[in-house]
Amino acid sequence: MTQKLLILLFFLGSFFMRSQGLVWSTNLTDAIAISNEQRKPLLIFFTASNAPEKIQNEIFNTPDFLNWSNKNVILVKLDLSDASASQSVRDQNVSLKNAFGIDELPQACFATAAMRTGKTNFNSLGKIGYNSGGVKAWIAESNLILNPEE
Repeated sequence: MTQKLLILLFFLGSFFMRSQGLVWSTNLTDAIAISNEQRKPLLIFFTASNAPEKIQNEIFNTPDFLNWSNKNVILVKLDLSDASASQSVRDQNVSLKNAFGIDELPQACFATAAMRTGKTNFNSLGKIGYNSGGVKAWIAESNLILNPEE
């Protein structure tokens, strides 16, 4: 009985740990402010309801990604199929997708941004999609984008 209880607690604990920690902003303005305050680039994740979930399941839902992202980036998720978003937000998200050259979903883009006189200026650092090499390969490729001189 004790062994079954311990196994149950282990599974519940690991599920609880995996579900916590990642905080995706859906408000770009707030994310830019946090990015500038913490001096971290944005990781803008472009997705849609019909997009494959491999990148989320195999990369984003891992402890390695959680640790890496907490130290290195501000997470922004832009769901291009979000029916609850206003038309202006949907138009903004599609414009950003096109400006960053996102040609398939899902895909992530690294960028910095500054807001001056009500206008947002983005500096694209690079983009990355699903990497079949796993989370460590994805993080290594991301680090090359974020730190090209190293």
